[in-house]
Amino acid sequence: MKVNLFVSRDIEEPYADIHTNELTDNITKAMSILESEDSSELLAVKKGSDIVLLGFDEVFMLRVENKQVNVYTENQEYFIKKPLYLVEEILTSDFVRISKTTIVNLKKINRVAPSLKGMMFIELKNGLKDNISRKYLPEFKRALDL
Repeated sequence: MKVNLFVSRDIEEPYADIHTNELTDNITKAMSILESEDSSELLAVKKGSDIVLLGFDEVFMLRVENKQVNVYTENQEYFIKKPLYLVEEILTSDFVRISKTTIVNLKKINRVAPSLKGMMFIELKNGLKDNISRKYLPEFKRALDL
């Protein structure tokens, strides 16, 4: 899908025009997201050459792999070109960093258990697993009110 962005100080309220030969599920979803009051909670990600708009509630985990930030949803994997620290700045309080390379959505946690050397192990509802490093454990516990 080709995307054009036009930024002008003369525009008082943002609007979007979508030109298509077919109304697909992705276009319907994009329209729904753009029309919602909560459109500030969107993350533009890529899958191949396609650009997809994800609501924050769809994101399970963001993880740096091979110098690229991968964004995981329930059963899809996307990537984003911004560095992790810049993405972290726009995320809501539902997201917490668990290591130098990983941020998780607290609402998508299935379980947390002890791991090796003072670390904790986390499993998300979509089956993704990672470790919470000791450095980020206090912040993680504070986010869960523990």
